[in-house]
Amino acid sequence: MALVPLRLLLDHAAENGYGIPAFNVNNLEQVQAIMEAASETDSPVILQASRGARSYAGEIFLRHLIIAATETYPNIPVVMHQDHGNEPSTCYSAAINGFTSVMMDGSLEADAKTPASYDYNVQVTKTVVDFAHSVGVSVEGELGCLGSLETGKGEAEDGHGFEGELSKDMLLTDPAEAADFVQKTKVDALAIAIGTSHGAYKFTRKPTGEVLAISRIAEIHKALPNTHLVMHGSSSVPQEWLDMINKFGGAIPETYGVPVEEIQEGIRNGVRKVNIDTDNRLAFTAAVREAAAADPTNFDPRHFNKPARKYMKQVCLDRYQQFWCAGHASKIKQQSTNYYADLYGKGALEPKTSVTA
Repeated sequence: MALVPLRLLLDHAAENGYGIPAFNVNNLEQVQAIMEAASETDSPVILQASRGARSYAGEIFLRHLIIAATETYPNIPVVMHQDHGNEPSTCYSAAINGFTSVMMDGSLEADAKTPASYDYNVQVTKTVVDFAHSVGVSVEGELGCLGSLETGKGEAEDGHGFEGELSKDMLLTDPAEAADFVQKTKVDALAIAIGTSHGAYKFTRKPTGEVLAISRIAEIHKALPNTHLVMHGSSSVPQEWLDMINKFGGAIPETYGVPVEEIQEGIRNGVRKVNIDTDNRLAFTAAVREAAAADPTNFDPRHFNKPARKYMKQVCLDRYQQFWCAGHASKIKQQSTNYYADLYGKGALEPKTSVTA
């Protein structure tokens, strides 16, 4: 089966009460690790690429890596998702080049650094939705800026992230505004701001409600009971990988990620897509450092990439099981973007919103 739209997977996840990890990919080993774990656990897959990944790997190389995944594992439904599109043209090019889902992140302006106005966000997101839905491609929007409630600052991912310091209200998605945003834009999924941020350095201590507003998810879910919510910056930053990196010459200071149990609480309250990147990066780096220390004379890339794939696969296995995603891939009837274009055209997928905050 070819690639499937994101909306297909999110609807199934909502109906069955689970979340789907969305893993960022840049290379062959990442794709292999994710797909091997998905196959072993019978889990649906979201492979996502940032603008930086598309530039690094090359548009054609990256697309064919993901197509190879669908051909190797035809029983697993796979979404190819554009992460953090900075302007409509980024999303258009992704849709034209085979992506089955795009994110229009209008929380920042096209420079991917300047916080945008609400009206701007609505306008650019609605523009992308109108085009993408006409060809059956799903759309994720974002409301609120992703950043730390501890510092008021953000962490750029592949060049995407605000600069400077923001107030708390800009770092937390407002439930009533979220309902209005979904009603006006008709997005399939909404990324929300609750105090998470990109990268490994999310929290200086184990996060509490002061810096990780998990309770805000329930408030948004109450206002938008039929909208799929997305958690960005949701890597858990496992201590085992930090310890291994530092044991073999790394210098990563003490840091904390988003606890799995907090993500699970989010899933209970409408979160269907959970973005994971840093955890796989850490696992990859730990494996490479360990392999290099074990055999300093070895210069075969496979000596490093094989254990890297193995460690990343373990991260993926854990997340598929912890997010209750395992066992669902075979239950999903795969459908094409053409099928979804028809549904969008008939108005069958119009968002149902509530103004009760």
